[in-house]
Amino acid sequence: AVLEASSIYKPNKVVEAKEVYGTSSLEHPTVYSLIAEQGDYYLGGRVYGLQSPKFKYPVQTPAEVRETLPAGKDVVAFQNRNPIHRAHFELLKCAQRDVADSILLVHPTCGPTQPGDIDGLVRIDTYEALRKETEKEYPMFRWAYLPYSMKMAGPREALQHMIIRKNYGATHFIIGRDMAGTKSTITGDDFYGAYDAQELGKKFEAELGMTVTHYENMVYVGEEEGYVQESIAKAQGKKVVKLSGTEFRRRLRANEDIPEWFAFKSVVDILRKAGDSAFC
Repeated sequence: AVLEASSIYKPNKVVEAKEVYGTSSLEHPTVYSLIAEQGDYYLGGRVYGLQSPKFKYPVQTPAEVRETLPAGKDVVAFQNRNPIHRAHFELLKCAQRDVADSILLVHPTCGPTQPGDIDGLVRIDTYEALRKETEKEYPMFRWAYLPYSMKMAGPREALQHMIIRKNYGATHFIIGRDMAGTKSTITGDDFYGAYDAQELGKKFEAELGMTVTHYENMVYVGEEEGYVQESIAKAQGKKVVKLSGTEFRRRLRANEDIPEWFAFKSVVDILRKAGDSAFC
């Protein structure tokens, strides 16, 4: 494309960060990128000859995704930026069951996110492997990929994701705990409240014509019962079996066993093959 510049100006990035991210602290990773890494000047004007960029993974336009969705059915959209492990998948099954006769649209973002996350192309490989593995048992699940880079802007970004998914045909949107949240790179403190995104989404769901759905964390309580909601496990005094993200990554790198109750083998195999290059 060609940009016919009609304005060139130097923005006040401190004000921009405060208005967009709710903070101007350089401890917020995206605020740091905005202020310390991006260019000093902004250009505005008309764009001519705009074409969709080419990606290394399959990308569909909103219209193309909508054409794949059955008419007259509710569509529950799920946004994520990490490989889908067992707990995530159990949550998706709950969401699809809760909205009667619905389609579950798994619609992850695949651009760069924040340091430590899994590389976008590797994530796509894990999604494709899981799609193929589960498509016969779960034909109501649909998969599409969004070429978007997460900004970790908390509640405002959750609202943006609602708008994007509405354009892709969704009627419902899952907002999880601390969606699009991030932590201080110095202290590790959260920048946003755990349920701020859910509250903001509910505030505007009528205006957007979308319904916010939210679920507790799913926890594993043993082979007999599998996964249950965290509050149920606590109320019934169930012993929760855990595997931390840090331990998961250590086992990946050490080629040690990772239990199948935690992660799909097909996903683990892809992450192991990618090695350290899988991590941004």
